[in-house]
Amino acid sequence: MTTFEEIQSGPVSGDTPVPESDRRRALFGSAVGSVIEWYDYFLYGTMSAIVFGNLFFPSDDPVTSQLLALASFALAFLIRPIGGIVFAHIGDRIGRKQTLVITLAIMGISTVLMGLLPTYAQIGVWAPILLTILRLFQGLALGGEWGGGVLLAVEYAPKKKRGFYGAVPQTGALIGLALGNIVTSVLSVTFSEEAFLSYGWRIPFILSIVLVFLGMWIRNRVDETPSFKKVAAKKNTKRVPIVETMKHHWRAVLVVIGAKVIETSTFFLFATFTISYLVGLGYQRVAALNIVLVAALIAVPMMLLFGSISDRIGRKAMFMLGTVAMMIYILPYFWLLNQGSWVLATLAVIVGFSVIWSAYGAMIGTLFAESFPADVRYTGVSLGYQVGAAIVGGPLPLIATALLAHYNGSYVPVGVFIIACGVVSLVALACTKDRSGAELDG
Repeated sequence: MTTFEEIQSGPVSGDTPVPESDRRRALFGSAVGSVIEWYDYFLYGTMSAIVFGNLFFPSDDPVTSQLLALASFALAFLIRPIGGIVFAHIGDRIGRKQTLVITLAIMGISTVLMGLLPTYAQIGVWAPILLTILRLFQGLALGGEWGGGVLLAVEYAPKKKRGFYGAVPQTGALIGLALGNIVTSVLSVTFSEEAFLSYGWRIPFILSIVLVFLGMWIRNRVDETPSFKKVAAKKNTKRVPIVETMKHHWRAVLVVIGAKVIETSTFFLFATFTISYLVGLGYQRVAALNIVLVAALIAVPMMLLFGSISDRIGRKAMFMLGTVAMMIYILPYFWLLNQGSWVLATLAVIVGFSVIWSAYGAMIGTLFAESFPADVRYTGVSLGYQVGAAIVGGPLPLIATALLAHYNGSYVPVGVFIIACGVVSLVALACTKDRSGAELDG
Protein backbone atom coordinates (compact mmCIF):
# COMPACT_ATOMS: atom_id res chain seq x y z
CA MET A 1 0.00 0.00 0.00
CA THR A 2 1.23 3.50 -0.77
CA THR A 3 2.62 5.33 2.26
CA PHE A 4 2.63 9.05 2.92
CA GLU A 5 6.42 8.98 2.62
CA GLU A 6 6.05 7.63 -0.91
CA ILE A 7 3.53 10.34 -1.68
CA GLN A 8 6.17 12.97 -1.09
CA SER A 9 8.46 11.68 -3.84
CA GLY A 10 8.29 12.16 -7.58
CA PRO A 11 6.90 14.89 -9.82
CA VAL A 12 3.26 15.72 -10.08
CA SER A 13 1.29 14.83 -13.20
CA GLY A 14 3.35 16.03 -16.12
CA ASP A 15 6.97 17.12 -15.74
CA THR A 16 6.64 20.20 -13.51
CA PRO A 17 8.27 19.69 -10.10
CA VAL A 18 6.10 20.65 -7.14
CA PRO A 19 7.39 21.25 -3.58
CA GLU A 20 6.61 18.42 -1.20
CA SER A 21 4.95 20.84 1.21
CA ASP A 22 2.51 21.95 -1.51
CA ARG A 23 1.64 18.36 -2.34
CA ARG A 24 0.98 17.47 1.30
CA ARG A 25 -1.02 20.62 1.88
CA ALA A 26 -3.20 20.02 -1.16
CA LEU A 27 -3.92 16.43 -0.18
CA PHE A 28 -4.74 17.46 3.38
CA GLY A 29 -6.89 20.38 2.21
CA SER A 30 -8.80 18.10 -0.13
CA ALA A 31 -9.49 15.56 2.61
CA VAL A 32 -10.43 18.03 5.36
CA GLY A 33 -12.73 20.06 3.15
CA SER A 34 -14.42 16.90 1.93
CA VAL A 35 -14.97 15.70 5.52
CA ILE A 36 -16.63 18.97 6.51
CA GLU A 37 -18.87 19.17 3.43
CA TRP A 38 -20.05 15.57 3.76
CA TYR A 39 -20.53 15.85 7.52
CA ASP A 40 -22.95 18.71 6.96
CA TYR A 41 -24.64 16.95 4.06
CA PHE A 42 -25.07 13.53 5.71
CA LEU A 43 -26.16 15.00 9.01
CA TYR A 44 -29.36 15.95 7.24
CA GLY A 45 -29.72 12.42 5.90
CA THR A 46 -29.33 10.90 9.36
CA MET A 47 -31.81 13.33 10.91
CA SER A 48 -34.30 12.83 8.08
CA ALA A 49 -34.32 9.12 8.92
CA ILE A 50 -34.88 9.53 12.66
CA VAL A 51 -36.12 13.07 13.51
CA PHE A 52 -37.35 15.30 10.69
CA GLY A 53 -40.43 13.22 9.87
CA ASN A 54 -42.09 14.03 13.19
CA LEU A 55 -40.75 17.56 13.67
CA PHE A 56 -41.08 19.04 10.19
CA PHE A 57 -43.37 16.70 8.22
CA PRO A 58 -46.00 15.53 10.76
CA SER A 59 -48.71 13.13 9.59
CA ASP A 60 -51.16 10.66 11.06
CA ASP A 61 -49.23 7.93 9.25
CA PRO A 62 -45.59 7.51 10.43
CA VAL A 63 -44.59 6.00 7.08
CA THR A 64 -45.93 9.06 5.25
CA SER A 65 -43.94 11.36 7.56
CA GLN A 66 -40.76 9.40 6.94
CA LEU A 67 -41.32 9.36 3.19
CA LEU A 68 -41.78 13.14 3.16
CA ALA A 69 -38.59 13.62 5.18
CA LEU A 70 -36.65 11.31 2.85
CA ALA A 71 -38.13 13.12 -0.15
CA SER A 72 -36.67 16.38 1.16
CA PHE A 73 -33.33 14.55 1.49
CA ALA A 74 -33.59 13.37 -2.12
CA LEU A 75 -34.69 16.77 -3.44
CA ALA A 76 -31.21 18.25 -2.99
CA PHE A 77 -29.85 15.75 -5.50
CA LEU A 78 -31.91 17.40 -8.22
CA ILE A 79 -30.09 20.69 -7.70
CA ARG A 80 -26.63 19.18 -7.31
CA PRO A 81 -26.09 19.03 -11.11
CA ILE A 82 -26.91 22.75 -11.26
CA GLY A 83 -24.39 23.43 -8.51
CA GLY A 84 -21.91 21.29 -10.38
CA ILE A 85 -22.35 23.29 -13.59
CA VAL A 86 -22.26 26.71 -11.89
CA PHE A 87 -19.22 26.11 -9.70
CA ALA A 88 -17.42 23.97 -12.28
CA HIS A 89 -17.71 26.92 -14.68
CA ILE A 90 -15.90 29.04 -12.08
CA GLY A 91 -13.42 26.26 -11.38
CA ASP A 92 -12.50 25.75 -15.05
CA ARG A 93 -12.22 29.49 -15.73
CA ILE A 94 -10.88 31.05 -12.53
CA GLY A 95 -9.42 28.11 -10.62
CA ARG A 96 -10.15 25.22 -8.29
CA LYS A 97 -9.07 26.94 -5.05
CA GLN A 98 -11.45 29.93 -5.04
CA THR A 99 -14.39 27.73 -5.97
CA LEU A 100 -13.78 25.37 -3.06
CA VAL A 101 -13.73 28.23 -0.55
CA ILE A 102 -17.10 29.49 -1.82
CA THR A 103 -18.80 26.08 -1.71
CA LEU A 104 -17.57 25.40 1.81
CA ALA A 105 -18.98 28.73 3.03
CA ILE A 106 -22.40 28.08 1.48
CA MET A 107 -22.59 24.59 2.96
CA GLY A 108 -21.61 25.80 6.44
CA ILE A 109 -24.09 28.67 6.57
CA SER A 110 -26.96 26.46 5.36
CA THR A 111 -26.22 23.79 7.96
CA VAL A 112 -26.03 26.20 10.89
CA LEU A 113 -29.33 27.80 9.89
CA MET A 114 -30.96 24.35 9.87
CA GLY A 115 -30.03 23.98 13.52
CA LEU A 116 -31.81 27.26 14.31
CA LEU A 117 -35.07 26.56 12.44
CA PRO A 118 -38.42 26.48 14.29
CA THR A 119 -40.38 23.24 13.87
CA TYR A 120 -43.80 22.62 12.31
CA ALA A 121 -45.44 22.91 15.74
CA GLN A 122 -44.00 26.43 16.08
CA ILE A 123 -44.48 28.05 12.66
CA GLY A 124 -46.57 25.55 10.71
CA VAL A 125 -46.00 24.94 7.01
CA TRP A 126 -43.11 27.44 6.86
CA ALA A 127 -40.95 24.97 8.79
CA PRO A 128 -40.73 22.29 6.07
CA ILE A 129 -40.52 24.98 3.38
CA LEU A 130 -37.52 26.72 5.00
CA LEU A 131 -35.87 23.38 5.79
CA THR A 132 -36.21 22.31 2.17
CA ILE A 133 -34.80 25.62 0.88
CA LEU A 134 -31.73 25.25 3.09
CA ARG A 135 -31.39 21.66 1.91
CA LEU A 136 -31.35 22.91 -1.67
CA PHE A 137 -28.49 25.28 -0.82
CA GLN A 138 -26.61 22.30 0.63
CA GLY A 139 -27.13 20.46 -2.64
CA LEU A 140 -25.93 23.49 -4.62
CA ALA A 141 -22.74 23.68 -2.56
CA LEU A 142 -21.97 19.96 -2.69
CA GLY A 143 -22.60 19.97 -6.42
CA GLY A 144 -19.57 22.22 -6.83
CA GLU A 145 -17.51 20.84 -3.96
CA TRP A 146 -16.97 17.25 -4.99
CA GLY A 147 -15.32 17.86 -8.35
CA GLY A 148 -13.00 20.54 -7.02
CA GLY A 149 -12.02 18.51 -3.97
CA VAL A 150 -11.12 15.50 -6.09
CA LEU A 151 -9.14 17.58 -8.60
CA LEU A 152 -7.22 19.23 -5.78
CA ALA A 153 -5.84 15.78 -4.95
CA VAL A 154 -5.65 14.12 -8.39
CA GLU A 155 -4.08 17.07 -10.23
CA TYR A 156 -1.26 17.15 -7.68
CA ALA A 157 -0.68 13.38 -7.88
CA PRO A 158 2.29 11.56 -9.46
CA LYS A 159 0.91 9.53 -12.36
CA LYS A 160 1.76 6.19 -10.71
CA LYS A 161 -0.05 7.10 -7.49
CA ARG A 162 -3.20 8.80 -8.78
CA GLY A 163 -5.44 5.99 -7.58
CA PHE A 164 -4.22 6.46 -4.02
CA TYR A 165 -4.44 10.25 -4.21
CA GLY A 166 -7.95 10.13 -5.64
CA ALA A 167 -9.09 7.80 -2.86
CA VAL A 168 -8.09 10.28 -0.14
CA PRO A 169 -10.87 12.85 -0.75
CA GLN A 170 -13.30 9.97 -1.26
CA THR A 171 -12.66 8.92 2.34
CA GLY A 172 -13.95 12.35 3.35
CA ALA A 173 -17.48 11.16 2.72
CA LEU A 174 -16.96 8.23 5.09
CA ILE A 175 -15.29 10.28 7.81
CA GLY A 176 -17.99 12.94 7.50
CA LEU A 177 -20.67 10.26 7.77
CA ALA A 178 -18.91 8.69 10.77
CA LEU A 179 -18.50 12.06 12.47
CA GLY A 180 -22.19 12.82 12.05
CA ASN A 181 -23.15 9.39 13.42
CA ILE A 182 -20.79 9.76 16.39
CA VAL A 183 -22.29 13.12 17.34
CA THR A 184 -25.86 11.83 16.87
CA SER A 185 -25.17 8.67 18.88
CA VAL A 186 -23.59 10.61 21.75
CA LEU A 187 -26.52 13.03 21.86
CA SER A 188 -29.03 10.16 21.71
CA VAL A 189 -27.41 8.60 24.78
CA THR A 190 -26.89 11.91 26.61
CA PHE A 191 -30.39 13.30 26.18
CA SER A 192 -33.74 11.75 26.87
CA GLU A 193 -35.98 11.10 23.85
CA GLU A 194 -38.00 14.20 24.67
CA ALA A 195 -34.94 16.42 25.11
CA PHE A 196 -33.32 15.06 21.94
CA LEU A 197 -36.42 15.83 19.86
CA SER A 198 -36.79 19.23 21.54
CA TYR A 199 -33.28 20.68 21.16
CA GLY A 200 -30.62 17.95 21.23
CA TRP A 201 -30.79 17.31 17.48
CA ARG A 202 -29.87 20.95 16.81
CA ILE A 203 -26.44 20.78 18.43
CA PRO A 204 -24.51 18.98 15.63
CA PHE A 205 -25.89 21.41 13.04
CA ILE A 206 -24.81 24.47 15.00
CA LEU A 207 -21.40 23.01 15.90
CA SER A 208 -20.55 22.63 12.20
CA ILE A 209 -19.61 26.33 12.13
CA VAL A 210 -16.38 25.43 13.96
CA LEU A 211 -15.48 22.88 11.27
CA VAL A 212 -16.27 25.34 8.49
CA PHE A 213 -13.90 28.00 9.88
CA LEU A 214 -11.18 25.32 10.16
CA GLY A 215 -11.75 24.22 6.57
CA MET A 216 -11.71 27.80 5.25
CA TRP A 217 -8.39 28.45 6.95
CA ILE A 218 -6.82 25.29 5.53
CA ARG A 219 -8.07 25.79 1.99
CA ASN A 220 -6.92 29.40 1.85
CA ARG A 221 -3.38 28.12 2.39
CA VAL A 222 -3.52 25.72 -0.58
CA ASP A 223 -2.05 26.82 -3.93
CA GLU A 224 -3.80 26.37 -7.28
CA THR A 225 -3.37 22.94 -8.93
CA PRO A 226 -0.54 22.31 -11.44
CA SER A 227 -3.02 21.25 -14.15
CA PHE A 228 -5.00 24.48 -13.96
CA LYS A 229 -1.79 26.53 -13.87
CA LYS A 230 -0.80 24.95 -17.18
CA VAL A 231 -4.18 25.77 -18.71
CA ALA A 232 -4.03 29.36 -17.45
CA ALA A 233 -0.42 29.82 -18.61
CA LYS A 234 -1.39 28.74 -22.13
CA LYS A 235 -4.51 30.94 -21.96
CA ASN A 236 -6.52 27.85 -22.85
CA THR A 237 -9.44 28.32 -20.45
CA LYS A 238 -12.78 27.84 -22.19
CA ARG A 239 -15.28 30.69 -22.24
CA VAL A 240 -18.24 28.37 -21.57
CA PRO A 241 -16.85 25.02 -20.34
CA ILE A 242 -20.26 23.29 -20.30
CA VAL A 243 -20.70 23.93 -24.02
CA GLU A 244 -17.22 22.60 -24.78
CA THR A 245 -17.87 19.55 -22.60
CA MET A 246 -21.19 18.64 -24.19
CA LYS A 247 -19.89 19.28 -27.70
CA HIS A 248 -16.68 17.25 -27.54
CA HIS A 249 -16.86 15.06 -24.42
CA TRP A 250 -20.51 13.99 -24.14
CA ARG A 251 -19.59 10.30 -24.41
CA ALA A 252 -17.32 10.60 -21.38
CA VAL A 253 -20.12 12.36 -19.47
CA LEU A 254 -22.50 9.47 -20.21
CA VAL A 255 -19.91 6.92 -19.09
CA VAL A 256 -19.40 8.80 -15.81
CA ILE A 257 -23.16 8.96 -15.22
CA GLY A 258 -23.52 5.24 -15.82
CA ALA A 259 -20.56 4.29 -13.62
CA LYS A 260 -21.87 6.51 -10.84
CA VAL A 261 -25.20 4.63 -10.66
CA ILE A 262 -23.96 1.57 -8.70
CA GLU A 263 -21.64 3.60 -6.47
CA THR A 264 -24.21 6.17 -5.38
CA SER A 265 -27.14 3.75 -5.02
CA THR A 266 -25.23 1.38 -2.74
CA PHE A 267 -23.59 4.17 -0.77
CA PHE A 268 -26.93 5.62 0.28
CA LEU A 269 -28.31 2.13 0.79
CA PHE A 270 -25.64 1.51 3.44
CA ALA A 271 -25.21 5.03 4.82
CA THR A 272 -28.84 6.16 5.11
CA PHE A 273 -31.46 3.52 4.30
CA THR A 274 -29.84 0.80 6.41
CA ILE A 275 -30.33 2.90 9.55
CA SER A 276 -34.09 3.28 9.10
CA TYR A 277 -34.36 -0.36 7.91
CA LEU A 278 -32.65 -1.69 11.04
CA VAL A 279 -34.81 0.51 13.29
CA GLY A 280 -37.86 -0.88 11.49
CA LEU A 281 -36.64 -4.41 12.26
CA GLY A 282 -36.56 -3.58 15.97
CA TYR A 283 -32.94 -2.52 16.47
CA GLN A 284 -32.31 0.42 18.79
CA ARG A 285 -31.51 3.66 16.98
CA VAL A 286 -28.11 3.97 18.68
CA ALA A 287 -27.24 0.37 17.72
CA ALA A 288 -28.17 1.02 14.07
CA LEU A 289 -26.10 4.21 13.99
CA ASN A 290 -23.12 2.45 15.56
CA ILE A 291 -23.22 -0.44 13.09
CA VAL A 292 -22.99 1.97 10.15
CA LEU A 293 -20.39 4.01 12.05
CA VAL A 294 -18.08 1.02 12.53
CA ALA A 295 -18.41 0.04 8.87
CA ALA A 296 -17.67 3.60 7.69
CA LEU A 297 -14.52 3.81 9.82
CA ILE A 298 -13.25 0.45 8.57
CA ALA A 299 -13.95 1.54 5.00
CA VAL A 300 -11.47 4.45 5.24
CA PRO A 301 -8.25 2.36 5.20
CA MET A 302 -9.93 -0.09 2.80
CA MET A 303 -10.48 2.71 0.28
CA LEU A 304 -6.85 3.79 0.53
CA LEU A 305 -5.80 0.17 0.01
CA PHE A 306 -8.02 -0.28 -3.05
CA GLY A 307 -6.88 3.06 -4.45
CA SER A 308 -3.28 1.91 -4.18
CA ILE A 309 -4.10 -1.48 -5.75
CA SER A 310 -5.79 0.27 -8.68
CA ASP A 311 -2.45 1.93 -9.47
CA ARG A 312 -1.20 -1.59 -10.18
CA ILE A 313 -4.14 -3.41 -11.82
CA GLY A 314 -6.09 -0.44 -13.21
CA ARG A 315 -9.17 1.53 -12.16
CA LYS A 316 -11.54 -0.15 -14.63
CA ALA A 317 -10.76 -3.71 -13.50
CA MET A 318 -11.12 -2.82 -9.82
CA PHE A 319 -14.42 -1.04 -10.40
CA MET A 320 -15.91 -3.92 -12.38
CA LEU A 321 -14.82 -6.54 -9.83
CA GLY A 322 -16.46 -4.58 -7.02
CA THR A 323 -19.65 -4.07 -9.01
CA VAL A 324 -20.06 -7.77 -9.77
CA ALA A 325 -19.37 -8.64 -6.13
CA MET A 326 -22.10 -6.23 -4.98
CA MET A 327 -24.63 -7.69 -7.40
CA ILE A 328 -23.95 -11.15 -5.94
CA TYR A 329 -23.95 -10.00 -2.33
CA ILE A 330 -26.98 -7.67 -2.09
CA LEU A 331 -29.71 -10.30 -1.41
CA PRO A 332 -27.63 -12.21 1.18
CA TYR A 333 -26.97 -8.79 2.78
CA PHE A 334 -30.65 -8.19 3.49
CA TRP A 335 -31.10 -11.79 4.64
CA LEU A 336 -28.37 -11.29 7.26
CA LEU A 337 -29.97 -8.07 8.50
CA ASN A 338 -33.27 -9.90 8.98
CA GLN A 339 -31.80 -12.55 11.30
CA GLY A 340 -32.25 -10.27 14.31
CA SER A 341 -28.62 -10.53 15.43
CA TRP A 342 -26.58 -7.36 15.87
CA VAL A 343 -23.42 -9.42 15.28
CA LEU A 344 -24.66 -10.66 11.89
CA ALA A 345 -26.00 -7.21 11.04
CA THR A 346 -22.63 -5.62 11.82
CA LEU A 347 -20.80 -8.27 9.78
CA ALA A 348 -23.21 -7.78 6.87
CA VAL A 349 -22.71 -4.01 6.76
CA ILE A 350 -18.93 -4.28 7.12
CA VAL A 351 -18.66 -6.75 4.21
CA GLY A 352 -20.98 -4.72 1.99
CA PHE A 353 -19.96 -1.19 2.91
CA SER A 354 -16.37 -1.43 4.14
CA VAL A 355 -15.12 -4.00 1.62
CA ILE A 356 -17.25 -4.35 -1.50
CA TRP A 357 -18.45 -0.76 -1.84
CA SER A 358 -14.95 0.53 -1.09
CA ALA A 359 -13.55 -1.46 -4.02
CA TYR A 360 -15.32 0.78 -6.52
CA GLY A 361 -16.04 3.80 -4.28
CA ALA A 362 -12.31 4.48 -4.11
CA MET A 363 -12.09 4.55 -7.92
CA ILE A 364 -14.69 7.23 -8.61
CA GLY A 365 -12.57 10.37 -8.26
CA THR A 366 -9.53 9.25 -10.22
CA LEU A 367 -11.42 7.31 -12.89
CA PHE A 368 -13.64 10.31 -13.63
CA ALA A 369 -10.79 12.85 -13.59
CA GLU A 370 -8.82 10.74 -16.07
CA SER A 371 -11.76 10.90 -18.48
CA PHE A 372 -11.48 14.64 -19.27
CA PRO A 373 -8.78 17.16 -20.32
CA ALA A 374 -7.74 19.84 -17.81
CA ASP A 375 -9.58 22.74 -19.46
CA VAL A 376 -13.02 21.14 -18.89
CA ARG A 377 -12.14 18.57 -16.24
CA TYR A 378 -13.99 20.29 -13.39
CA THR A 379 -17.12 20.59 -15.53
CA GLY A 380 -16.94 17.07 -16.91
CA VAL A 381 -16.47 15.24 -13.61
CA SER A 382 -19.00 17.43 -11.76
CA LEU A 383 -21.70 17.11 -14.41
CA GLY A 384 -21.41 13.33 -14.77
CA TYR A 385 -21.07 12.70 -11.04
CA GLN A 386 -23.96 14.91 -9.97
CA VAL A 387 -26.38 13.77 -12.68
CA GLY A 388 -25.64 10.15 -11.78
CA ALA A 389 -26.24 10.93 -8.11
CA ALA A 390 -29.48 12.77 -8.88
CA ILE A 391 -30.88 9.87 -10.91
CA VAL A 392 -30.42 7.22 -8.24
CA GLY A 393 -28.38 8.33 -5.20
CA GLY A 394 -30.66 10.81 -3.50
CA PRO A 395 -33.90 8.98 -4.34
CA LEU A 396 -32.50 5.59 -3.19
CA PRO A 397 -33.77 5.73 0.43
CA LEU A 398 -37.14 6.92 -0.87
CA ILE A 399 -37.25 4.23 -3.59
CA ALA A 400 -36.22 1.49 -1.18
CA THR A 401 -38.77 2.57 1.45
CA ALA A 402 -41.53 2.72 -1.17
CA LEU A 403 -40.61 -0.75 -2.50
CA LEU A 404 -40.73 -2.20 1.00
CA ALA A 405 -44.14 -0.65 1.63
CA HIS A 406 -45.55 -1.79 -1.73
CA TYR A 407 -44.29 -5.38 -1.44
CA ASN A 408 -45.34 -5.91 2.18
CA GLY A 409 -41.86 -5.55 3.66
CA SER A 410 -40.07 -7.86 1.22
CA TYR A 411 -36.46 -6.82 0.60
CA VAL A 412 -36.17 -8.78 -2.67
CA PRO A 413 -37.42 -5.92 -4.90
CA VAL A 414 -34.85 -3.61 -3.29
CA GLY A 415 -32.11 -6.14 -4.04
CA VAL A 416 -33.28 -6.51 -7.64
CA PHE A 417 -33.17 -2.73 -8.03
CA ILE A 418 -29.53 -2.66 -6.86
CA ILE A 419 -28.66 -5.48 -9.28
CA ALA A 420 -30.19 -3.44 -12.12
CA CYS A 421 -28.01 -0.49 -11.08
CA GLY A 422 -24.99 -2.78 -11.32
CA VAL A 423 -25.89 -3.78 -14.85
CA VAL A 424 -26.09 -0.12 -15.91
CA SER A 425 -22.64 0.60 -14.48
CA LEU A 426 -21.04 -2.48 -16.06
CA VAL A 427 -22.32 -1.40 -19.48
CA ALA A 428 -20.91 2.11 -18.94
CA LEU A 429 -17.53 0.77 -17.82
CA ALA A 430 -17.33 -1.48 -20.85
CA CYS A 431 -17.37 1.70 -22.97
CA THR A 432 -14.47 3.43 -21.23
CA LYS A 433 -10.71 3.19 -21.62
CA ASP A 434 -8.46 2.66 -18.61
CA ARG A 435 -5.90 5.47 -18.40
CA SER A 436 -4.22 4.28 -15.22
CA GLY A 437 -0.52 5.20 -15.30
CA ALA A 438 -0.85 7.53 -18.32
CA GLU A 439 -0.06 11.25 -18.12
CA LEU A 440 -3.10 13.05 -16.72
CA ASP A 441 -2.65 16.06 -19.00
CA GLY A 442 -1.11 14.21 -21.93
